[in-house]
Amino acid sequence: MEKKLLTTRTIFVISAIVIAAFMRLIPHWPNFTPVAAIALFGGAYLNRKALAFLIPVAAMLISDLFLGFHSAMLAVYAALIITVFIGLRLGKNVKAGYVGIASLSSSVIFFLITNFASWMMGAMPYSRDFSGLMQAYVAGIPFFNNGVLGDLFYSTILFGGFYLVSKRYPSLAKA
Repeated sequence: MEKKLLTTRTIFVISAIVIAAFMRLIPHWPNFTPVAAIALFGGAYLNRKALAFLIPVAAMLISDLFLGFHSAMLAVYAALIITVFIGLRLGKNVKAGYVGIASLSSSVIFFLITNFASWMMGAMPYSRDFSGLMQAYVAGIPFFNNGVLGDLFYSTILFGGFYLVSKRYPSLAKA
C-alpha cells in the first residue's frame, strides 16, 4: 500500500513551518528568526525527504520575496540545507537534549557559513587574510548570540508544540 503524500501529520508540520516562516516578516531582533528551527523541524518530521528540503527552502524563498534578496542568499540557503540534514538525523531520536544540541549546532554552522561568505564577497570591510576573517567573525558575535537565542526559542516552540499537540492527538505522532 502506498503512503499518502498529505497525511494529517504532514499538513500539520507544513503549516507549522509556514507559520514560523511568517515570523521572519514581523519586526524582530537581528538574526532572532525561526530559520534553523524550520529546517530542523522539517528534517525531523516530514516523512518524505524531498518535502523535508523543499518545504523549508520554499518557505524561506517566499519570505525572502517580501524581505528582499541579498548577496549572501546562497550561503544562507546552503546553511539551511545542512540544517535539514541535521534534522533528518534528529528525526530518528527526537528528545529535548538532542533538539538543543541540533539547534546549537545549526546556529554555529549558520554563523560560520554566512559570515565566511560575506567576508569572501567583500561585503565586510576586512582584509582578505586570516586576520580579516577572524575580525569578521568577532564582529558577528552579537548577531550569533541573537541567532542562538532565536534558534533555541523557535526550536522549543516547534518541537515542544508538536510534542504537546501529538500527546493530545496521537495520530500526529505516527510517522
